[in-house]
This record gives sequence, structure tokens and C-alpha cells, in this order.
Amino acid sequence: MRQVINRAGIRENLDITKIREKLLRACDNLEVNMVELESHIESIYAENITTKKIQESLINQAVSMTSFEESDWTYVAGRLLMMETEREVFHKRGFSYGEFYKSIKTLVEIGIYDNRLLDYTAEEVKELESAMDISRDMMYDYAGANMFVNRYLLKYDGKIYELPQEVFMCIAMLLAINEKDKVSVAKRFYEALSLKKISLATPILANLRVPNGNLSSCFITAMDDNIESIFYNVDTVAKISKNGGGVGLNISRIRAKNSMVNGYYNASGGVVPWVKIINDTAVAVNQQGRRAGAVTVALDSWHLDIETFLELQTENGDQRGKAYDIYPQVVLSDLFMKRVEEDLPWTLVDPYEIRKKYGVELCEVYGEKFEELYLTIEKDENLQLRKVIKARELFKEIMKVQIETGMPYIFFKDRANLMNHNSHVGMIGNGNLCMESFSNFSPSVNFKEDTVGENGVRTTKLGEVHTCNLVSMNLAELERDELENIVDISVRILDNTIDLTRTPIKESDKHNLAYRTIGVGAMGLADYLAREFMIYDESLEEIDELFQEIAMYSIKSSALLAKERGTYPMFKGSLWDEGIFFQKNKDWYMENSKFGKEWEEVFNLVKMYGLRNGELTAVAPNTSTSLLMGSTASVNPTFSRFYIEKNQKGAVPRVVKHLKDRAWFYPEFKNVNPQTYVKIMSRIGKWITQGVSMELIFDLNKDIKAKDIYDTFMTAWKEGCKSVYYIRTIQKNTNIINEKEECESCSG
Repeated sequence: MRQVINRAGIRENLDITKIREKLLRACDNLEVNMVELESHIESIYAENITTKKIQESLINQAVSMTSFEESDWTYVAGRLLMMETEREVFHKRGFSYGEFYKSIKTLVEIGIYDNRLLDYTAEEVKELESAMDISRDMMYDYAGANMFVNRYLLKYDGKIYELPQEVFMCIAMLLAINEKDKVSVAKRFYEALSLKKISLATPILANLRVPNGNLSSCFITAMDDNIESIFYNVDTVAKISKNGGGVGLNISRIRAKNSMVNGYYNASGGVVPWVKIINDTAVAVNQQGRRAGAVTVALDSWHLDIETFLELQTENGDQRGKAYDIYPQVVLSDLFMKRVEEDLPWTLVDPYEIRKKYGVELCEVYGEKFEELYLTIEKDENLQLRKVIKARELFKEIMKVQIETGMPYIFFKDRANLMNHNSHVGMIGNGNLCMESFSNFSPSVNFKEDTVGENGVRTTKLGEVHTCNLVSMNLAELERDELENIVDISVRILDNTIDLTRTPIKESDKHNLAYRTIGVGAMGLADYLAREFMIYDESLEEIDELFQEIAMYSIKSSALLAKERGTYPMFKGSLWDEGIFFQKNKDWYMENSKFGKEWEEVFNLVKMYGLRNGELTAVAPNTSTSLLMGSTASVNPTFSRFYIEKNQKGAVPRVVKHLKDRAWFYPEFKNVNPQTYVKIMSRIGKWITQGVSMELIFDLNKDIKAKDIYDTFMTAWKEGCKSVYYIRTIQKNTNIINEKEECESCSG
């Protein structure tokens, strides 16, 4: 028996036997030699050492022992951290697991839990508590446990005040609160969440049990070409950023530099000054104190300011025209890409002059209509503002800037709108911050100010702000026969989320209710393939089939929800309504799909009941929450089978799930041929109603030429990809990947 000092400064007895019991629990069923860690106990005893310090030392020792050959030590460290967290919570609030109703009441009373949790009776909470499995705290490796404890467990007075299984159950309870049999549904949700089969996007995981928390991940809005709309959008960006959302902003309607203002040419400063204001707004209005706001600003490739737009983040040039804290995005049409391929001229124009002369907003048309209009505009030699360049040279400049900065993102506008099931009521102008979520959006217009008594009243005709709510299925934890059930739970969770949240802006609420847009995604694809002894870049057909199933089950689940709750308001006249799914009718599926009979049932359900959700699927990057889930990120190959990530807070081992027995079924991202990767993404993307966060990695240590990068982009366009997210490069003579911090909102 030894004496130690606890956090309150009170001397307490510490039994070595109890520590060994914890070590035994931490090492249970893992391939580690506990004696190696046990021998560390004696070496860390010292006069007046605290219990916390002993635990931290054991955790750090387990982390330091983690290696490629002995990767299970990271699970030992994760379990020890979870046990220490439980001990800390017990000492702080006075009780641990076993008093769930008391926990809810306490956290509601001190203002960190949503009081809607008390809509459940004590008896219902007791029944739900019996379904909680606290052994699931032991499922996390150190990276996952560290993220869970330090990022997602809520604090009061600087101290953690809740436990992991309480998090999952409270979230499940709120997600089920409007269900007829809310206790039963909450149990169903809890099972999927606590077993890591479904990963919630950060806004849901962090905010759902918090009073008035925003739950939506992605927003896209548009700036109209007038001062009222411009600063209205600055306000919109600020509100979304304040509430932790990622913002997409289309600025293609803004008149070009030297355009006319109030009848005078050469008066407009173009898009760059407004981008700089958005940039500074994102920095000033941080995301709940955690980080700067995150905004992608999109511009069509025909816009006269496109060349200066591409210089926003480069190191050369006038620093007064730079905006280093936004994420540039270029919107490309099929016509532009054809001109690139054929090395033909491309004409840049001013949207204001086109609007004035032709009575049309050029960024609001696409496909054949755009091509017809653009060809007419090109022949108009009377335009005051126009510039003719080579399309290929502009595309080369885009590529050059991408290699230097990782951006701009690319959005293939015609492909996205061709696949838009709701094209009857709008169009998609660009992608969101992570390039996987997009649907119809439009700017608010007709701003007016009136005086009513002593009050000034401002009114506007509300546009639509694309709004999406996200989860990701964790394929690393799923068996194939579970897929339909987990898709169904995911769809139900997200549809319920729409009714639980009120977003920061009215146009977003309008979109949420009109389209009920949800995004069921996936992570852990590389783990899933490795488990099944399949190699990522040799599994094109198997991946295609897997995501066809996901598409089929998501439509089926939404149709069954429509039977129960009604269709989304914009359903009538949609491609869903017309029996066209992913540009294919029922006959195509009956003749070409191995799931022909299942598809027939799905088509019949939609015909009978409609759909509850206008958009259903979106594959987010999941870079951070994949750590929490213990899986590879998104649908990408693994970046590395094993490495130690070092930061200011210490070292964190990163280990793929099946490292010990299937390491060679994990090709690393840098070794996967980019052309093959793009084809895999296109196969996934053709079954996704929104998009896929498709990153590209180029290892400059290899014999990569500019043409190789060019060919990869052309393949992405020709194969039907809708967007390209980050471009990451491994610099010569290093193993360092150039990248920029991603949006946390879409993680999930």
C-alpha cells in the first residue's frame, strides 16, 4: 500500500493491486505483454505523486511502446485514458455510471444539457440506462479516446462532466424524441452509435445535447450584384461561422473589375475586394472560439476576374489582393473542358454587362442552354469588357496554383446539374466547403427598408441556402448483411435532425424544410476491403456494387419514411417523381443490375409513397472523426498504415484497423495510381445524390510530369466526377504532404 496525493490535495492510499487490475482490464484480449507495462509501475512511484500523474505516466508509456509490430499498445493507452476519464468525472461530479437520470438532471440544471432530455420520465431513463453498455468505452484506440475525451465530452467549470456512453444515449434520446415509441427508437439509435457503426458529423455530435445547438454541417449561399446583398451575405457568413457551420459562397453574379457602376465605366473594383471582406469576416467570427470560420468562395471560369481570383493565395503578386483564409473554388462547364481538351480560345466576360444586354444571369444557366447562350455572347464584338485567352492556358494556371496551394477546388457544374434530381425547381451553382454536399440554392433579393412608427423595418424576398445534415456509416465496423439496417437508421437519424434544429439563418430553414436534404456517407472503405482480403485499387467492380446497394437502401428508407410522414414539399415534378434515379429508369435496373428485384421494389415504393428527402447521400472527408471511429478516412486509401503524429500536446499513434494480419491489403494513398483512384471515385459518385470529397495526391518524388496531373483532371471530368477537393503534394526529398486544414463541420 502506498500513499499518494489526489487532485484535492488529500492524501489517499493507493493499492498496487488496483492499478494492476486496471492494467489487466486494459490489456484484456490484446496481443501485448502486460509485464512490460507492469514493470513501469515501481519506477514511477515517488513521494507525493498524484493518482492522475501515475495514470498519465502509464498512458504515455503505452503510447511510447506502440509500434508497427506491437500496434495493440495503442488500444491499451486508449482504454487507460477512458478509465482515467471515468475516475476524473466521478471525483468531479460525485458519481459515475449507474445514475443516468441524476446525470441528466444535474447537467440540465447547470445549463450544459438540453432540457428536452427531461421529457423522458425517470422510468424511461432507467429503461434506457439498462441498454447502455459501458464496456464499449474500451473499444477505442488512443487516437480515438484522446479525441473523444478532449474534443467531445462536455465540460463545466473547465472539468469534464459527462461520460462516453452517456453522450451516445443522450444524443439517441434527442434524435428519437418525436418518435411514437421514442424509447425503442432511442435504443436502436444508441446501438448503432455506441458500436461505432454510424459516425455523426461534428455539429450533431458536439451540439445536439447542448441547448440551441446548430446541427447542420454544410451551407451554400449566393451573393447578388448589389451592396445590400453583398453585406447581407457578409452577415450570413458571420452567423453560420459563429454556429460552427462551413460556408460555400457563390460570387459569380458580382460585376468584374472596371465594370460600370452608376453609369460610369472603370468604377468597379471587381470580386477581389469583396472576397477580402469575406476573408476577414471568417477570421473575426470564429467557430465558437475553436477556430477561424471556414468559407469556400466560388467563381465561374468565364468571369472576367478569374485570373486575379486564382492569385488570391499565391505568394507572388500584390499582397493587397490576397485572401489567405478562404478556400477558392473554380466552377467549370463542359464547354470549358472541351475547349481545354481541344486547345481552343475561351472568352472572359463581365456578368453585369451580360445581364444588362441579354437579360440573363449567366451563372444561372448550364448545359445546352449555357452553351447556346455562351456561343452567342462570344460572337458579340460590341461588348465593352471581354478578354480572349486560351482555355488550356487558364486550366494550366489552375493546376499550377493547385500544386502551390492545394486549391482552388474544382466544381464540374454540368455534371452536378445533370445528376440533380430536383432540377425542376432550381440549379446547383457550386459545391460546399468540402465539395461533397450541394443542392439547389439562390440569393435573397428585393431588399427594402421601411419606417413603421419609430422602427426601421428591412425586408427581403428569401432565397434558398443549401443546407445539409450529415452522418457517415463506418464500413470498418459493418458486415454486408447489416448494410440495409444501418442505412435505414442513418436516414431516420438525419430526417429527425432536420426537425430538431433551427439553423442560423432563415433561408437555411426554408431550404431544410423544402428539400429535407440529408447526406448519408461512408468511412472506413479501405478497412472494409482489407477485412475482406480485397486490395483497394483492384476492387473497382466490388466498390461499384457496394455503393449501388447503399443508394438503393437509402431511397427505400426515405420512401418508407414518406409513407409514414409525407414527402418533401418539392417532390412533385422531380426526377424521383418521374421514376428516373441517377439518370436511369426502372427498365435499366431490371436489365443491368444484379439487384434488379430489389430495385423494382424500390421504384414501386417511390411511385406509391414518394420520397421524404430530396437529397440522400454525400461522402464527406471524415479526416478527424475517422480517428474517433478507428477507421480510415472517407472512401480513400489509407495515407499510411502506421505512423506517429506529433503535435504540441504529444505523440499520437495512427494505426489502421487490420494492421496485424492484413497490412498488405492497405495500399497507401501515395502509391495508388491517380487515374485508378479517380475511376473509383467516379464509380462511387454515380450512386451518390450529392458528391464525394475527392482528394488527389501527387508524390513529386516520383517521375510525375505536368501532363500526368493534367491527364488525371481530364479523366475526372470524362468519368463524370462532380468535384475535386484538395490537391495534396508530397514535396521532393521529403515525406511531407502539403495541405490546408479542413472543415470540421463535414467531418462525420
